[in-house]
Amino acid sequence: MIERYSRKEMANIWTLESKFQYFLNVELAVCDAYALLNEKKISPKSSPSKGEEFNITKEIAQEIRKKARFSVERIDEIEQEVKHDVIAFLTCVNESLGDLGRYVHVGMTSSDVIDTAFALQIQDSAKIIIKDLKTVIETLKKLADKHRNTICIGRSHGIHAEVMTFGVKLCNWIDILERQKENFEQATEQIRVGQISGPVGTYSNISPEIEKITCENLGLKPARISTQIIARDYHAHFMQALALIATVIEQFATEIRHLQRTEVLELEEGFSKGQKGSSAMPHKKNPVLSENLCGLSRVVRSNSIAAMENVTLWHERDISHSSAERIIFPDSLTLVDFMLNRFNNIMENIVVHKDNMLSHSEEFGGIVYSQKMLLSLVAKGLSREEAYKIVQKNALNAFENHGNFKQNILSDNEVRKYLNPEEIEQIFNHHEFLKNIDEIYKRIL
Repeated sequence: MIERYSRKEMANIWTLESKFQYFLNVELAVCDAYALLNEKKISPKSSPSKGEEFNITKEIAQEIRKKARFSVERIDEIEQEVKHDVIAFLTCVNESLGDLGRYVHVGMTSSDVIDTAFALQIQDSAKIIIKDLKTVIETLKKLADKHRNTICIGRSHGIHAEVMTFGVKLCNWIDILERQKENFEQATEQIRVGQISGPVGTYSNISPEIEKITCENLGLKPARISTQIIARDYHAHFMQALALIATVIEQFATEIRHLQRTEVLELEEGFSKGQKGSSAMPHKKNPVLSENLCGLSRVVRSNSIAAMENVTLWHERDISHSSAERIIFPDSLTLVDFMLNRFNNIMENIVVHKDNMLSHSEEFGGIVYSQKMLLSLVAKGLSREEAYKIVQKNALNAFENHGNFKQNILSDNEVRKYLNPEEIEQIFNHHEFLKNIDEIYKRIL
């Protein structure tokens, strides 16, 4: 088993180099918007007090795009003095632009750059998560198709309930993941908003038309309203969608862990050549990948709580959310990307012990056929209470004495008054449990 995954694609989105490149993309898009309005001879509804001085032509915008450069090292050096990352970034860029620098960041405030760039980072990261989800769903569909008729026992409260198939179990996982994919796509679309609205969001020195053109060119929608920042309920909703993905992965991983227990052994994580399970016990093969996913899920859920707490800010804005977001967004997106890839790897290499699944469904002489026996007796004219008492007596005897439920039923004179051996034999036919499996598959696959 080789885990094929590299965090590089996601991690690259969240490097300092990438962050400032997103900043620059926003600033350049604003310059292009000014140039477009100028080219169309449209007078902005709001402009700096000396608007003509900042009348950016198409040629000026192109020259700015050609010359604008930054260096993370230089930004860090400037920030040591000015103690402000956006000012440090702009100062650095202006060093490459010379006099053209006066056309950059016109009428804007820092959060216009930060929040709009942040939206772009989130969108690019979300594309990776959506691609991961599609991959996992496709892997599960192939596995579900393969195990459509693989008999296994269904459990409620952890106790044997009735016969089902492993494929049906996987269909449930597919349904859950498809729902989470839809939920995540909706959250991603909702947060696809930017802002170029100036201090406290009133467009006092910049036109709403600039915002509209800028956002459109960046693949975003203008926020309906911004108060110098984009409201953080957007971000909390997005983080909750991420946390839900992590949580359902934990749900699946927990199932694998239970089914890999020695006394169950219906599933096993793939165990590669040369792999070792314990420093002390050479026989061990542990569900370590699934355990890892359960632990990481706790981190992502905790981060979603921080995102909820970020919603409450002072008045139109403060920056208490900023420090938390610099951790929780790259960490959570990277973790969920990793978790989806790891879970996909687990399922591609999962070992399915069909014989154990089948034998567990037949334990205690088919004790899980108790409901079918109950209903058969009721159909023969017994009251439900009478039938239940007869069946439960035989079932508990088998369970408590390591006996055989089917043999108990065949030997029960009270049962034989209503059912002959051939009818009893037909009741203990697992195909009766599976007669509607295809209907479930039609809905999922």
